[in-house]
Amino acid sequence: MSLLIEDVAVAYGARQILHGVSLPALPAGSLVALVGPNGAGKSTLLRALAGLERMTGSLHLDGQDVNRLSFAERARRLAYMPQQLPPGIALGVLESIVAALRVAGEDDLLGSAYAALRHLGIEALAERSLDSLSGGQRQLVALAQLLARNPQVLLLDEPTSALDLHYQLRVMGAVRERVVAHGSLAVAVLHDINLAASHADWLVVLRQGRVVACGAPQQVLQPALLAEVYGVQARVERCSQGRLQVLVDRALA
Repeated sequence: MSLLIEDVAVAYGARQILHGVSLPALPAGSLVALVGPNGAGKSTLLRALAGLERMTGSLHLDGQDVNRLSFAERARRLAYMPQQLPPGIALGVLESIVAALRVAGEDDLLGSAYAALRHLGIEALAERSLDSLSGGQRQLVALAQLLARNPQVLLLDEPTSALDLHYQLRVMGAVRERVVAHGSLAVAVLHDINLAASHADWLVVLRQGRVVACGAPQQVLQPALLAEVYGVQARVERCSQGRLQVLVDRALA
């Protein structure tokens, strides 16, 4: 299974947001991080993949034209997680995951729902109502809903933005474990470049709606690219445990 993105463009009226984005076939078992400055088009690209933005270009999942799928089938195979669940939802946490599983046609609804919560370490929230949770807790529940559905492609819009360090690592570890174990694919918008470098197999760097670089983190993260894309003077080094790290020294004028 692979996802092939070719010449994807999105415009809001006369304003062009994405300019013919094309990527190599993204393989199963991979975590792909979309990175870049604010306004680069990362979330727009993710929403286009989910069928939530009008776009031109082509998407092929396992050789099948995604644009020819029904909206329901597309949502089943490419599941999208927004930055936050919408407010005012009166469902309980466990009930919301059971509802997501029912749509996905899962048999063991309660067992699978609890397993998804345990996987993220938030089983204590099972009996809480969604509208009583903090922003970070709601983000974790949204991810549990997505993982429980077991889609082929997980589309995650800033899945760690409201989380503390512990849950950032827990979320990224859970996503990586899922894609490897199930042969699925995750595409995530991430702002933390070091989190992306330490967990992603591929980095896709966007700037002004165009792909600047795509490849393994150690290939993509270079001081010249960071200066060009982010406007910072930075060093790319490995820590004592061999992990890639970006150390920013100063903002460039």
